[in-house]
Amino acid sequence: MEKQNQREQSRMRLNNFIRSLREDIVSGKRQPGEHLPSEKTLSQQYGLSNITIRKGLDKLVSEGLIAKIPRVGNVVIGSSGSPLVTVKLGTHSSVAAEARLEHLLELFHERFPHIRVQTVPISSESYRQLPDYLTGGIADAVMINYTSFQMLMEKGHGDLLAPLEREEDIYPFLSDGFTYDGALLAQPFIFSPLILCYNRQHFAEKNIPEPDGRWQWTDIIANSTRLSEPGERIGFHCDLLSLHRWPLLLLQTGATFERYGDGRIKLAGTAMMEAIRFCRTLIRELPLLSAGVVTGESELLLAQGKASMIMTSYFYLNYLREKSLPFDIAPVPHQGMPGTLLLSTGLAVNSRSPVKEAAVQLVKFLISHSSQLIIRQHTYSLPARITAAEWSGRETLYRPSRFALFRETIPESRYFSALRIRASELAAIHQEAKLYWAGLESEEAFCKRVEQMPVPPGQHWSPMDF
Repeated sequence: MEKQNQREQSRMRLNNFIRSLREDIVSGKRQPGEHLPSEKTLSQQYGLSNITIRKGLDKLVSEGLIAKIPRVGNVVIGSSGSPLVTVKLGTHSSVAAEARLEHLLELFHERFPHIRVQTVPISSESYRQLPDYLTGGIADAVMINYTSFQMLMEKGHGDLLAPLEREEDIYPFLSDGFTYDGALLAQPFIFSPLILCYNRQHFAEKNIPEPDGRWQWTDIIANSTRLSEPGERIGFHCDLLSLHRWPLLLLQTGATFERYGDGRIKLAGTAMMEAIRFCRTLIRELPLLSAGVVTGESELLLAQGKASMIMTSYFYLNYLREKSLPFDIAPVPHQGMPGTLLLSTGLAVNSRSPVKEAAVQLVKFLISHSSQLIIRQHTYSLPARITAAEWSGRETLYRPSRFALFRETIPESRYFSALRIRASELAAIHQEAKLYWAGLESEEAFCKRVEQMPVPPGQHWSPMDF
């Protein structure tokens, strides 16, 4: 592991060296005909060996930016003549590892040396930042998850995103999710259904059959008790109270939110309330479920042998990379009606960006077959492009035997909006439900507070609008 980390650090320093010289040349800081410092000087300047420096220079030669002249040295030829353009890409920190983003951007720089990509961190949890990032010129392109996209549309900010061309080789249900008023406003990038992940060895030790699509939540409760070892491990762990987890229980009812004539939500006595009540039951039956779990915490517990089962996504399976763990995956448990929650991340272009054309070029590159195939081959994340996601060949990392499970669950995977509820409403219910789940509010009071939630201004819809 230590040697691998050293190799990774060396590769990053090499890439930084190449990127620095490339930008100097493309920007005109180093003019055609200019001689570069000697390899020894560059080695001292960048803290790299002569051999590594030579590799970097060979790369710039292959890009046509410099020439190696015998007995003279390395001379700048110049760029393609295109002016240097900087595209600011708003990114979620977790996606860097989930989609090998840094590597993909390196490849983009090689192919388009006149376009420099500057990553700008944005939170995947708060859509409120997005309008400011787009109108303030902070980002020319942004990563946006489905929930944030829906909130952006609800607030009437669809004009901030540039329409994009629909790709035939991208799963249609993903493109549909980022389509508004007939226009595709974000290109699907990666996606995942919620899944169950488990330690196969723990199941073998306890002589418990491994979970499959027949498992219900009652099976999770019963087998969690059998798998747990006091002071050593717990049977099941997940952040059930996350907005990207508990709506699963609502979807598994097969029902939708009911409404009063004026559009307000009706909750008391409905299937949705039954599901919310069952969520409280799970919290009580599985007391080691955690609220506010740190990203990757469940996966770390599984990797350490401290948990036998977790509910997770293909995205978060990346936290199990390079871990010596005999894990596999299965469909999430249900209550008699199989179904799972669909998560997806897209790439959108700022319609007001002064470098919109370059931003579109970046998005096209990241959803290209070659880029999406890199995601499939080197991560556990699911690329949005069909031919990449369903690629089969020699694997570069351990794959659970049921990795292709996502193909089977696609027909029963649903966005939260299948509940016929808006993202802002679900977020509001989420905040109210926390008190109910904690036993700090009665069911009657909870339902009353939800049903009294005002219809958002300018959105006085009727039930027929959904």
